[in-house]
Amino acid sequence: MRAVRIHAHGGPEQLAVDELPAPRPAPGELLVRTAVVGVGLPDVRLARSAHVTLPHTPGGDVAGRVEAVGDGVTGWDVGDRVVALAFGGAYAEFVTVPAAFATPVPDGVDDEAAVVLVRGGQVALGVLRAARLEAGESVLITAAAGGAGHLAVQLARVLGASRVVAAISAAGRAKVEALRSLGADEVVTYADLTAGGVEPVDVVADGAGGDVQAAALEVLAPFGRLVAFSADTPAVDVTQLRLGARTVIGFAMAHYAGRRPEVYARHRAELWDLHRDGRLRPLVDRVLPLEKAGDAHRVLEGRENVGRVLLRS
Repeated sequence: MRAVRIHAHGGPEQLAVDELPAPRPAPGELLVRTAVVGVGLPDVRLARSAHVTLPHTPGGDVAGRVEAVGDGVTGWDVGDRVVALAFGGAYAEFVTVPAAFATPVPDGVDDEAAVVLVRGGQVALGVLRAARLEAGESVLITAAAGGAGHLAVQLARVLGASRVVAAISAAGRAKVEALRSLGADEVVTYADLTAGGVEPVDVVADGAGGDVQAAALEVLAPFGRLVAFSADTPAVDVTQLRLGARTVIGFAMAHYAGRRPEVYARHRAELWDLHRDGRLRPLVDRVLPLEKAGDAHRVLEGRENVGRVLLRS
């Protein structure tokens, strides 16, 4: 099978297509013949990490069909449509995934939409629920044009937010128009945010981290909640949180899925329903062949995308 691997630490230029034997599912796993793979920024960052053992095939969200079923797995048959989280080996024609992180794809949902929703949707909905967003409150979403961010913009509106502010690195026309079409009342840049040009909000869903998170914390109103779900984050002064009556919450999908499977399943069903009803629109920025995985990484590193970047095997 063809698989994209990283052979040296560095940027997108280090990705290359290799011929490898197809893996076999271990107990508790499914072997999936991939159709499309979602490229995520955390996996892109790993390409530059010295902590990754080489050669390495990045992980990602995958949609396809079940090719084989490992021992102990029930409820799945060869040929079933599936969308799943692969923690490694995703950029390939075949990948093994834990059955616990696999979901049947409902009728009427295509592979591209399924890949966008399986992780990005769960993150977006989980973050807003962790923030205990109430109807009538205002929300600021950073990394708003990304895979989880563009869904969070829509879900904030579905959950009754009175004002949705989308924050992005640079205000290109395509991004601004796309985010407004999804329900954003305001689209601001990180420069606007750090310059104090944003009115206070009740909730921040932060996928940018760093200086952006520090600036977002400053616009959080008293009793406001910031949920950090991606990227490196700065130290937080607890005294300043106390004086401002603000809360910071950390959100990690792995803990959420593993420790609250009933909530994870309920959110999954809710996301499918919202998509079928037309209230949740997954955006695909572009679909590239496996051989162009390096280009996919460049797009994400350059923050060029509006929605997800996918690979087709």
